[in-house]
Order: sequence, then C-alpha cells, then structure tokens
Amino acid sequence: MSQTKTIYQTKIQEFKSELKQVKQQLFLSSMLRLLVFLLVAFSVYQFWSSTRIVIGAVLAGIVLFIILVTRHSNIQYKKAKLKALIDLNQTELKILDREFADRPTGEVYKDSLHEFSQDIDIFGKHSFFQYLNRTSLQEGETNLAKMLTANDIKHIEIKQKAIQDLAELVDFRQQFSADAKLVDTDTKASSIIDWITNYNSFVPKMMAWFPIVFSLLSVSVISIYFLNYISGAQLLLWFVIGLVISGIYLKKVNVLSGYVSKAQSTFQQYFKLLNAIENANFSSDLLKTYQEKIKTENATASQTLKQFSKHIDALDQRNNFLVGVFLNGFMLRDLTQSLKIEKWIALHADQVKNWFEVIAQIDALNSLGNFAFNHKNYVFPEIQDGNFLTKTRGAVHPLIDPKDAVTNDFDIKNDEFFIITGANMAGKSTFLRTVSIQIVMANVGLPVCAKSCEYNPIKLITSMRTVDSLADEASYFFAELTRLKYIVDKIQDERYFIVLDEILKGTNSTDKAIGSQKFVERLVKSKSVGIIATHDLSLCEVAESMPQVKNYYFDAEILNDELHFDYALKHGICQNMNASFLLKKMDIVE
Repeated sequence: MSQTKTIYQTKIQEFKSELKQVKQQLFLSSMLRLLVFLLVAFSVYQFWSSTRIVIGAVLAGIVLFIILVTRHSNIQYKKAKLKALIDLNQTELKILDREFADRPTGEVYKDSLHEFSQDIDIFGKHSFFQYLNRTSLQEGETNLAKMLTANDIKHIEIKQKAIQDLAELVDFRQQFSADAKLVDTDTKASSIIDWITNYNSFVPKMMAWFPIVFSLLSVSVISIYFLNYISGAQLLLWFVIGLVISGIYLKKVNVLSGYVSKAQSTFQQYFKLLNAIENANFSSDLLKTYQEKIKTENATASQTLKQFSKHIDALDQRNNFLVGVFLNGFMLRDLTQSLKIEKWIALHADQVKNWFEVIAQIDALNSLGNFAFNHKNYVFPEIQDGNFLTKTRGAVHPLIDPKDAVTNDFDIKNDEFFIITGANMAGKSTFLRTVSIQIVMANVGLPVCAKSCEYNPIKLITSMRTVDSLADEASYFFAELTRLKYIVDKIQDERYFIVLDEILKGTNSTDKAIGSQKFVERLVKSKSVGIIATHDLSLCEVAESMPQVKNYYFDAEILNDELHFDYALKHGICQNMNASFLLKKMDIVE
C-alpha cells in the first residue's frame, strides 16, 4: 500500500511542476494576443486615411488572431488536463486512506426487484460502488453499475486478464480518465447519437462547388480593388451579395451551430479517448476486441472523429463577429462548414454509436483496473469446477479497514447450506456481506480480499433488507414473502448462491420457527447452496435430518464485565446471546 501511495505522490509532484510551466505559457500567450490587438489598432489609427492599408491590417490581424486563439486554447486545455490529473491522484490518496464518503453513491442503481443490489451495500452511502467507482463519464458509470449487477458468470478468466492488463497501465488509465473528465456533461452521449442518427440535411448539393467559385471571385474582386480598378462601393456591394446568400440559410445554420456547439466538448474529447484506445499496448483478448471494434477502413476512428470536431470548430468561429461577417460575405463560410458537417454525418452516423459504446466500456473497466492496482495484496479467484463452490482463506470485507479486519476461512461445497447463529453485533451480517461481495467481485473479474480463493462460478441472490411499501399497502411480512417467492422461482431455472438474513421477521416466533425450517428444507431439496443467518436456534435442528446443512456461529464473551467479540467463524451453534446483557449494561432494565 505504501508503494502505491508513493506512486501517486510522485505523479502529483510531476504534474504540479508541469502545471507551473503551462501557467507561464498562458501568461505569455495572453500578452502576445494583446500585442497583436494593439498593433492592429495602432495601424488603423495611424493609416486611417488609407482604406487599403486599414483593410489589409484588419484582415492580417484577424488571421493572426485566429492562430493565436487556437494556440491559447491548446495551452488552456493542457492546464485543465493537468489539474484533472492532479485531482485524480489526490483522490486515490484519499480513498486509500478510506476517505470516500463524498464520492457518488450510485443510489439510483439500487433495485428492490434485483437479485442482490438492494441488500449487500453495492450502492448507497459507504458502499462498494463509492469505493470502486473512478469513471469520468456518465455512460461509463452506468456501464460499471451494469457490470456489478449483471450476475454474469461467463468468461470470468477473460475478464480477469483484462483487469490485470489495465491495472499495469497506470498512465493509460489516468490520461484516459483526465481527458474524459473534461467532457462537458450537459449534453448526453445518448442524445448526440439520437441527433446524428436522425439528422436531416438542409444545405443544397450545389454548395459543394458554389462557395469555392464565390471565394475565388471574391479574391479577384479584392485584388482588383487594391489595384484601383473598382471603387470601395463596388467592393461593398459584392460583400453584401455574399451576406444575402448566407442569410437565406441563416436560421437553419443557427440551429445546426447551436446544437453542435453544445456537443463539441464531447466530440473534442472523444476523439482523444479513441486515439488513446487505438494506441494502447493491450495484451488481453477482451481489450484487443475493443480495439478491433473501433477500426475503420480508410482512417482511424480517432482521426475521423477529430475531423468532425474540426468542422464544428470551424463553424463555431462564426460566433466571432469579424470572422462571421467578413468570411460569410466573401466566402459563404457558414454554408461551406455546414455542408462538411452534413457530409460527415452521412458517412459516419452509423459508426458513432459503436465508438461511444467502446469508450464507455473502457471508462468502466478502468475503475476495475484501478481497483486491482490499488489492492495488489488481493487475489484473483482461481476458477475451477470441482466439488467445492469456494475454498477461501483469510477473507474479509473490502470496505473494512485492514487494521481493523478479522479474517475468516470458509469452504462451501456445491450442495451445502450454512446456518449462521450468533449474538447481536458478533459479525453474522458482516460475514454474509463478505461472502456476497466476494461472489460479485469474482463474477466481475476483480481480485477479492483474501489470501487465497478457489471459486466455482455461481449467480448470487439475497434477501437481507426487505422493504415494505405503504404506498402499495403491502405489509412487511407480505413484502418478505414476495421476496422469498421471487427466490424460489429463480432457483427453478438457474443455479444461485442464496444469502438470507433472519427471514420471516414479520411474524410471531412459533410461526417463524416452523416456516423458516420448512423454507430451508425446500431450498436444500432443490439442491441450492447458500447461507442463512438467524437468531432462532431451533432452525439449527434442520442439520440433524439434512447432512447438507452445516451449523456455524459467531461468538460473544463477557470479559471483565465487558462484551467482547472475536468475529471468528466457528463450527457449531451459538450458546451466548447478548441482548439481556446489553439491556442491563445500558441501564434499560434492572
């Protein structure tokens, strides 16, 4: 862990040093632009009586100013990216110190009808999602949430190799994430895809050649004017003709310009992201597959998207009064740039969705690679198909601070069902969540928090936090029954690892004991595998008639008149409960 922190600290210092140099470049660039402006203004003032010199100075100033603005924008981008890189590394240091409460919670991805997303702190405050998520794009975050909830047990070893690959590509991950963070989030990628897919052209086909002819004529007219063959009034008339032609399409050009300007940040950053993916030195088959998906016949995807970004930039310059007026009057520039945009859309609209999907997927996978890099002491489960569902040594929940962690070993066979008893706060629920999150992490391809782990892939289903719905007039007990029915229906068709925490809480003790026993018997007969935590010791009797059921417990002891927990999983049935002790200790009862 200390070595990982050192890497992040070193990067912060390097980026801060670069940032200092870039700030100096920005200052010089600003001064240079000011100097050009003052020189043009001085030329206009000094040679006001000579129209030709004034026009020449203004035109030269416009060209030079555009070049300097572009250069300044590039330097500003470097500054913004360096700040993003510094922030990325500072975030890693904070999260390594377990400071992640301010991160996005992913609460929106909770689903009470999902197999487990409601129950095991995948999403919400102080959740695994908060700890794991490093996505920079909304679409990447959505993909990451889908990965965690997919319950997909296919191709785990392929996913592991991709994560191991990304874990070592620190610079790629950070550069990719920094570029992605600079995407303007006001315009969603999905809305851009919809707009491009359904775009209707408006520029006449003749505009493929007419602006070129008009521009050449404009150069001739301007040259003739400077040679004193025509008057300024005649030059102005030609200029007005150009503005009138451009004005015919002004409303539609404004609509196009308004939309692409909003989406420009996305295109500007996405071609950088595509370029990063194209040039990355991936070794895993999965990541190479993504590289193949963005390949095109004539040019790379990044070059193609960069071309579109340049077309948008060129059209966007119409918002500069001097550029917009003069170049439209003499070159019909709006129509030329609008046609370029429309031609690009006609050629590449179908590819954009695919490119954007690959970017979002890599953004999500970067979080997994980052997690593996930060936890080099974790182990990638060894995938096998033997008699054991899992053989795990030294397991602990990843959200528990290592200095406070108590590890446990557990072996679960493919047909076994564990009944866990124990005192309040002894560790039952934490153990259930430890096993559950380990299954989720293993299925995603992540390393798990353990010293060793053999794993036979299985889907997860839980019932731990049943929520009643007053709006639907459903009682807690009915909501719990509905959840149990959901589990029973699911296991008819597929194999699941079932995790239950104190079922049938919404009924009386006798009814609960009978119902719980019958439900466990039903699960065991269906050859299900899983764990149930309970305070009801009578449920442990099921093990007497069913050898597949194993009893385990977490103990509590009173030492020196204080309650003590060792959080160690033990074989057998718990005999020490702590409710009465706590009631007395807190002076609630005598």
